[in-house]
Amino acid sequence: MITRKPTRSIQIGNVKIGNNAPISIQSMITTNPVEVKKAIAEINRLAEAGCELVRLAVPSEEAAKAIKDIKKESKVPLIADIHFDYRLALTAIDSGIDGLRINPGNIGGEENVVAVVEKAKPRKIPIRIGINAGSLPKHILDAYGGHPVADGMVEAALEHIRILEKMKYEEMKISIKATDVPLMIEAYQKLSSKVDYPLHLGVTEAGTIKQGTVKSSIGIGALLAQGIGDTLRVSLTGDPINEIEVGKMILSSLGLRSYGATMISCPTCGRCRVNLFDMAEVVEERLKAIKAPIRVAVMGCVVNGPGEAREADFGIAGGDGAGIVFRKGEVIKTVPENELVEALFSEINMYLESDEYQASLKK
Repeated sequence: MITRKPTRSIQIGNVKIGNNAPISIQSMITTNPVEVKKAIAEINRLAEAGCELVRLAVPSEEAAKAIKDIKKESKVPLIADIHFDYRLALTAIDSGIDGLRINPGNIGGEENVVAVVEKAKPRKIPIRIGINAGSLPKHILDAYGGHPVADGMVEAALEHIRILEKMKYEEMKISIKATDVPLMIEAYQKLSSKVDYPLHLGVTEAGTIKQGTVKSSIGIGALLAQGIGDTLRVSLTGDPINEIEVGKMILSSLGLRSYGATMISCPTCGRCRVNLFDMAEVVEERLKAIKAPIRVAVMGCVVNGPGEAREADFGIAGGDGAGIVFRKGEVIKTVPENELVEALFSEINMYLESDEYQASLKK
């Protein structure tokens, strides 16, 4: 069991963050908000995939004003991403935005941050202070040898936190991202030891699906395993839907959230006498429709069958022309290879319709 670090509670729209609330998955649309219909469609597609908070880049006054129409049809709370012009944040607030993300280092100094806070305060709109290793203030870089280090990133975050604290505004969460995974981990660890504000985790500019998934899983996963983190975004180049899928896998792998059925499968070897690749793909696809938090194993041979997958609720293991169906390590039946998948789902469906499963839902 992972013991999460207690943090302050804030709320973005209807999503509670911090104070042991479920860790939320966030993503960002690729559409400029001025394309209202396209933006709404992309937001709601992400929401249907399991995204709980959506961020929008707000590059212009027109984009900030468009938030009002987007909000009317959005299925999830929206966060405005503001850079360079603090007045865009003011307009976004007037348009009904649920949260703000600002980089205080690039919106023109403390007086502009104060103006944003004064506007957000009456509506208790949370503000994410976003510190990136690649855009630290010059005085911070100069103090730490001209390149980003964890202590400098933390110092930059604390400088901006103090501005909000001075105004007695504590509706904030903090991110302190880097594309370098060890630097990102160290920075979050040090910041977490100094503040109790909710933290938004991410490896910034993590890369394409393959590289970005690995980097994000290591960086975000390492921190979550230490109990650090309240929201997350997996930053991937490509369709943002992939960010949601990877985020869900990270959380479910650590036992922090459940998103329905999960599958485990073994790597193939010379003992395998079945088409494990195709079998695993078919099972994984069919499991997407099952919302029950069951674990299903697809194993290549009886050596890796009930023994190594003993903790799976259900599983199949191939043989030579035939295979076994098992549950919690116990063999239920032996069937021909071409009937394995159907036999597996027959057992799963019987369980989902059973009194045993219905009783478990009431606990």
